[in-house]
Amino acid sequence: MFSLGNARYYVYREATDMRKSFDGLCGLVSGRLGQSPMSGDVFIFVNKPRNRIKLLRWESGGFVLFYKRLECGTFEIPASKNGNLSSQIDYGELAMIITGISTKNMLKRKRFINKIILINNIEKLV
Repeated sequence: MFSLGNARYYVYREATDMRKSFDGLCGLVSGRLGQSPMSGDVFIFVNKPRNRIKLLRWESGGFVLFYKRLECGTFEIPASKNGNLSSQIDYGELAMIITGISTKNMLKRKRFINKIILINNIEKLV
């Protein structure tokens, strides 16, 4: 089953040619971002007019590509915190981007973080 849950989400900050499909987007992930497109993470690409968005994810057996074209309006990409080619967002931010909710004045409230889960996730990255 196709899903976007239980992953890390990376927004590619440069405008993307929406004619790119699986191979072209994988090339951006590996060549420009230096990450593995087969990691299971979700990579988010938006075109220059910001009316089209593609999400690329590896699932067991192959890649899945989600594609949305807006008939009216634009996708708002969150401001970059570090000036890199990509920035990591969470699922809630992705949902707001897709549904058209502005993230400019978003205030994220403090939440409890289970340190054991956090340590396990960090160990997976190393």
